[in-house]
Amino acid sequence: MKKTILPILLSTLWISISEFTRNEFLLKNGWVEHYQSLGLIFPSEPINGAVWGIWSLVFAVLLFVISQKFNFIETTIIGWFIGFIMMWLVIGNLMVLPFGILYAAIPLSILEVFVAVFILRKLSAKS
Repeated sequence: MKKTILPILLSTLWISISEFTRNEFLLKNGWVEHYQSLGLIFPSEPINGAVWGIWSLVFAVLLFVISQKFNFIETTIIGWFIGFIMMWLVIGNLMVLPFGILYAAIPLSILEVFVAVFILRKLSAKS
């Protein structure tokens, strides 16, 4: 249990911190301006943060499961495609993705997944 729960919780914490830092500090203006151009208000209420916390936990669990079948690099690549490419395709299709943020979001999201997988593999039985 220690080799499952702890890695998942620490990975969830890392993902949450990474998401918050990227979207609230580094890229917030891009999000807000894009939403304003659509006549919308960028959702940043506490409930939105809670949902992102749940997303972070689900993503960490998914990465953990994938890491049991694939090596470090494969887990990172598969996880990044599942977590980010799929999300960006959906929100891009809904026209709420500010494409201008991708120059920073892509490398930072890859780093996010890389570190999350590192945490999972370092602290779990799979290394």
